[in-house]
Amino acid sequence: MGLFRASALIRTRPYITRALSHHQFSKLLEEARLKRYQYYRLSGYCQASLATRRSLLTGSTSSQLLRRTIGRTTYSKMSSSYGEDNFHPTPPVHRIAPTEVPDALDKSLFSVQIELAALKIDQPRELPIYRKQFKNDLLLLHSVSNIVKIEKDEGGKKVMDILLLLRNDIKLGDLSGMSEELATFLNERPGVEFLPYTLELGYDFWRADEILAAILPPDCLDEVPSGFTLTGHIAHMNLRDEYLPYKRIIGQIVLDKNPKVRTVVNKLDSIDTVFRTFEMEVLAGEPDFNVEQHESNCRFQFDFSKVYWNSRLHTEHDRLISTFKTGEAVCDVFAGVGPFAVPAGKKNVIVLANDLNKHSYDSMVHNIKLNKVHKTVFPYNLDGRDFIRASRRELKSLAETQKTLVIPARSRHAKDESGKRKVEIIQIPHRYSHYVMNLPDSAITFLDAFRGLHADEVEEGSELPYIHVHCFHKSDPTAPKPPDDEVHVALRQRIASALRFEIPLSALSFHFVRAVAPTKGMYCVTFLLPKEVAFSRDCA
Repeated sequence: MGLFRASALIRTRPYITRALSHHQFSKLLEEARLKRYQYYRLSGYCQASLATRRSLLTGSTSSQLLRRTIGRTTYSKMSSSYGEDNFHPTPPVHRIAPTEVPDALDKSLFSVQIELAALKIDQPRELPIYRKQFKNDLLLLHSVSNIVKIEKDEGGKKVMDILLLLRNDIKLGDLSGMSEELATFLNERPGVEFLPYTLELGYDFWRADEILAAILPPDCLDEVPSGFTLTGHIAHMNLRDEYLPYKRIIGQIVLDKNPKVRTVVNKLDSIDTVFRTFEMEVLAGEPDFNVEQHESNCRFQFDFSKVYWNSRLHTEHDRLISTFKTGEAVCDVFAGVGPFAVPAGKKNVIVLANDLNKHSYDSMVHNIKLNKVHKTVFPYNLDGRDFIRASRRELKSLAETQKTLVIPARSRHAKDESGKRKVEIIQIPHRYSHYVMNLPDSAITFLDAFRGLHADEVEEGSELPYIHVHCFHKSDPTAPKPPDDEVHVALRQRIASALRFEIPLSALSFHFVRAVAPTKGMYCVTFLLPKEVAFSRDCA
């Protein structure tokens, strides 16, 4: 067995990511954090199998093995026996009226002093014994160690006092609040020093939501605005009107409390229905909108102020990409900067990807090169409807001119018998297996472009593609939440109207993606392109 610091999992990340994608590793680590929250939140030691480390190095580790490995990792407890606080202080309350909001927050207002009792430990080697014996009497406070070292000068010689902090309800000279073990210990050892200690907590200790709850008016506390969506180094907020007078202070607090954040922005208007972009205002930090986002084991670089990106859709991206098979052809009608196209291209899926926004197109071209998928992903800058109608012609032209794609193995270590890097030869198909239409505000209105798409083919034996159309469904805010069946019927009617074909409900598959608002849900509806639509002679 090998002994590592608490960062062992992060240190082994370069070896793990040879076998798993960034997203898969993050997902596994998140599962482990949920299961062993009481250990992950604290620093300490862990043990890991050398055999497991070797398997990570060789890239032979499976997801199941990693789950077991991460699940077995255990940490010693530095400030909590079970990872749960037994003391919950709150910051001082300093309400700020909307008309009196300062330019910057006075951080000194959030300092408090808490009087505690502490045991002085004469022999450092006895510290683990005391901590185990009196674990129910120790102070358990998130991010605060219950071990304090105080250096002092005695006759020109520096000495170190070690104190063990006790629960805040245990007072000097009062044994009633202690456990029976500690009370007996102190009675039997009158020489043990039982000392006062002042714990100082400042601005850095409090969470963003705690500080906001201490400064906002009581009528603004129903939903404290500390949440945001992180894209690269940008924290994107969507503040309600009642919080706008406090927007600068909110931005400052979010910036202070999140080390990964360098820029905090607030959305100023609704998303543009054509380019899906929105105006934004910098609340705090650097006015730098050029970000790098990691998703699906890919890197994406773009100007967040000029393109559409939603980090909350990474699960949906991975879900659809998992349905694509190597060698299939996919048409991504509203590709953006490439969150579907680029990871699919890494799977050696042939993707024709389009976006009308020139900034999105340019970023997609850059990301294709950045992730080395230029052999499998082909970018376009057309209107979505025009692209659908031209898509079969473009794929057919690609198949006739290139016929096959010779793609080197992603890993440089993949060698053939002669020692050369392995290559995969992919036959370019003449038909698409999937169309992805990720423009939820209006994608359904583009479905009419599929009428007559295969009219030049013989209907018998033709293989038709699956259509994945993303869409919103808005419900009445004054009525109870509609059941799923009711939502599905409404979406079917909209799709049938756009296709000009009464597609049956049984032919549609519905996937709920996320709640955009309390009365607005995002869905992905999947169906096989009906023959009556694909071979229609009525394209008008």
